[in-house]
Amino acid sequence: MIRTPLCELLGIEHPILQGGMAWIATPELAAAVSNAGGLGIVGAGNAPPDVIRRDLRRARELTGRPFGANVPLFTAGAAEAIQVFIDEGVAVVTTGGGNAGPFLEPLQRAGIRVIPVVASVALARRMARLGVDALIAEGMESGGHIGDVATLPLVPQVVDAVDVPVIAAGGFADGRGLAAALALGAVGVQMGTRFICTAESQAHPNYKRRLLEAHDRATVVTGHSLGHPVRSLRGQFARRFEEMERAGASEAEVLAFGAGSLRAAVVEGDAERGTMMAGQSAGLVRDVVPVQVLIQRIVAEAEAAIRRSAAQIVNGRDGT
Repeated sequence: MIRTPLCELLGIEHPILQGGMAWIATPELAAAVSNAGGLGIVGAGNAPPDVIRRDLRRARELTGRPFGANVPLFTAGAAEAIQVFIDEGVAVVTTGGGNAGPFLEPLQRAGIRVIPVVASVALARRMARLGVDALIAEGMESGGHIGDVATLPLVPQVVDAVDVPVIAAGGFADGRGLAAALALGAVGVQMGTRFICTAESQAHPNYKRRLLEAHDRATVVTGHSLGHPVRSLRGQFARRFEEMERAGASEAEVLAFGAGSLRAAVVEGDAERGTMMAGQSAGLVRDVVPVQVLIQRIVAEAEAAIRRSAAQIVNGRDGT
């Protein structure tokens, strides 16, 4: 059993968070992760308040364990989503794509743990000074919206820079990754891409199949021209997006082209007009299993990796 301060902070058994992926982080997936001992996250995305409320209540019907909710702060309805989180009394809120500062006091007054996703040391320091409960340091290997610093250099620098627990994200898909994150000073990991290929994930079978076929160079980053780079699986949509950027398409044209593309991928399985967001860990995803099986496997792999590393150190010291 691997227990870290994160387990105590959030009331969970295993230091594993599920990413709050829009259209993918459904109540069913979040509840399955929480029931398996991790922290499931319901993704609000840009959904209207009544849909978010419905999803949170559905998650509560499916699990009696702590679960969280996520909202990208660049969405127009972020403030309304935060209010729904407060009204519904979720245990944890993770945020990304913006400054969580304006929402921190009302969330914590409601007894909600606040854990922003950060992609730089500067933002990590700023959030820590404001009094967040923990941070998710996410490297550019992750799927969806990304920063420009890789996980391996980012996580230890954030750990050194702040005095709150740090969760590592970006590139994690198995127990070896969890063991590595702990070695970097993190207290746990957040995984997104790996949870897409689970039995409880409602992502379209075409999406899951594409992930299972992925290799180490199966992803591409688009959106640089907008200042909002996004990592997804290579395919027709991504190629067309790249072509538009190279041709100097206006921001309005690019945004219009991308409208509804995530839903098309997740719900309809359309690889031609849908963006199948995924991180570079996609090449490590090799099967579709129940969440319970996956989390048990990750923990067992992490324990084995830690024992193996310790044995190598001892054997090296002894000269054997």
